[in-house]
Amino acid sequence: MKFEEFKNKYEKVSVAEHPISNNLKPKVSVCIQTFQHVNFIKECLDGILMQQTNFDFEILLGEDASTDGTREICMGYAKKYSDKIRLFLHHRENNININGSPTGRFNFLYNLYTAKGKYIALCEGDDYWTDPYKLQKQVDFLEANSEYAGCFHYTQQVFTKHPDKQGRIYGKHGNQLDFTAEDTIARLSPWHTSSFIFRNEAFEKPDWLYNVVSGDMALFSIVAKSGNIKCIPEIMSVYQKHDGGIT
Repeated sequence: MKFEEFKNKYEKVSVAEHPISNNLKPKVSVCIQTFQHVNFIKECLDGILMQQTNFDFEILLGEDASTDGTREICMGYAKKYSDKIRLFLHHRENNININGSPTGRFNFLYNLYTAKGKYIALCEGDDYWTDPYKLQKQVDFLEANSEYAGCFHYTQQVFTKHPDKQGRIYGKHGNQLDFTAEDTIARLSPWHTSSFIFRNEAFEKPDWLYNVVSGDMALFSIVAKSGNIKCIPEIMSVYQKHDGGIT
C-alpha cells in the first residue's frame, strides 16, 4: 500500500506536521510513537538527542492526542529542537482498531511512511537509550556489512514501581549473534523494539500489517526476509515496564 492509499483509507482527520526548520538530509530516521507518556517522554527524547554521530539524523515524533501533558511536552521539544524533530500531531479518529480496540498502529505506520533516512531506528515514548554512541555503532556495522538487513542490541527491562528490581535482558540468546527470519517467528519478541535499526529499503508494507496484533514483531519478520539481523552484545537501551504500557 502506498502512502496516499494509506491516508485515504485511514486518515479521517488531517495530521498536523511541524517540519524540520532546515534542509536536513538524514542518514537515520528515529521513529517515536507516544501516548500518555508524560512521566517518560522527556527521558526518551533526551536519550536520542544526546546521540553523538558523524552523520545527520531526524527524529519523527508521533504524538497520539494524549490528555496527560505528553502533547505539550512534545510541542516544547519540537520548538526547541526544530533542526532535528519533525512532530506529527495525531487525532484519535485516525486510530486503527484491532480486535475491537484502538491502537497506535496509524501513528506507527505514519512515521515509517514519512521516514527519509537510509536507516530507521525505533523507540517507543516510554523507553529510552542509554549509550550516546548507540546509533553510531549500529550504523557503522550496517555500512560495513551490506548483507545484513538490520541489527539490534541488548535491552534492560526495569519496573517503574520497583526501580531497584531489574527484569530480563531482551535480545540475549546465549552466544547467538546472527538471526534469520525464522528466528523472528516466536511467541515472545526476540529483541526489544528500542534496540532495532534497519535498512529503510528492506521494509515492505503488506496489507496484513495494518491489522496484525503485534506490529513490531511483524516488522522484524518483514525486514529479516531481506537479510540476517545482527546482535551487538551490549546493553544500550531500557524497556520500562509499567501499568500504562501496551503489553
